[in-house]
Amino acid sequence: MLICDTHCDTLYTLAVHPGKPLDVTPERLREGGVSVQTLAMFVGSSPKLEDIRARFSSMVAVFEDLKARGARQVLSPAEGVEGECRFLLSVEGCDLLADGLEVLDQWAALGVRMAALTWNYKNVLATPHCVDREAPLTPFGREAVRKMLRLHIAPDVSHLNEGGFFDLLEMGAVPLASHSCAQALCGHTRNLSDTQLKKLFECGGYVGVNFYPAFLRDDGKATCEDIADHLEHMLRMGGEGKIGFGSDFDGIRVKPADLDNPSMLPHLLDLLRARFGEEITRGIAGQNLVDYYSRFAGQKTA
Repeated sequence: MLICDTHCDTLYTLAVHPGKPLDVTPERLREGGVSVQTLAMFVGSSPKLEDIRARFSSMVAVFEDLKARGARQVLSPAEGVEGECRFLLSVEGCDLLADGLEVLDQWAALGVRMAALTWNYKNVLATPHCVDREAPLTPFGREAVRKMLRLHIAPDVSHLNEGGFFDLLEMGAVPLASHSCAQALCGHTRNLSDTQLKKLFECGGYVGVNFYPAFLRDDGKATCEDIADHLEHMLRMGGEGKIGFGSDFDGIRVKPADLDNPSMLPHLLDLLRARFGEEITRGIAGQNLVDYYSRFAGQKTA
């Protein structure tokens, strides 16, 4: 079974907190059967451009070192194989585009295949969920999204506000949410409303469900059953064939009680098989992400 995860913050942890214990390690990925692990280059908590530039340079250096030591990068989840973990590169927060759209060319050359427009503060493209719910994409943000589509970098709506989300759909983009949950089950503003989920699935988009308990339950006490509940809700919203995993490992301080790291994914998969059957579980595990990138690569530029 192909297993894919659309978000972890391991590169950031290695670059900014060297020596800190990791959720994601080669051994745990192997034990969990992960085939494609997306590594995010996270913008970080300081919005100062000089700080962001330094962090990104550090993360690129860490990734190059990982590859020099045998890590294999892929440019599509379709390049994943069972029994071997390979790595896809993403960006979490497009703040560096303040330096110009040519930054996207640099990211594409690095192999970046998805990019979240914002993190938790406003930037030159857009506004996050926690600042202003309705603010639109900026004119520059629209220009940047058009170029992202031409470069086959998928726009990621995790952290983005509703105004920006619906602007993307109006442009004809087919975005994904790399690590988001359902607001109907947990009221956090980071989560996607039923309207957002329905519209995202209608256009062919994708959601990787976040494992952070604060996004899974209002009381912040979660297990794999809660992850399954969010997946089941998304299935009811039209998400069959369009949902999967976006763990946020190494970016979350608290994990579900029975899912502390990737080595424990077989437990989650057993639970999903019991609830949804083998075919739907196989899609959630990884095939749906492969199919999303097949759809995304064929979309027309907005």
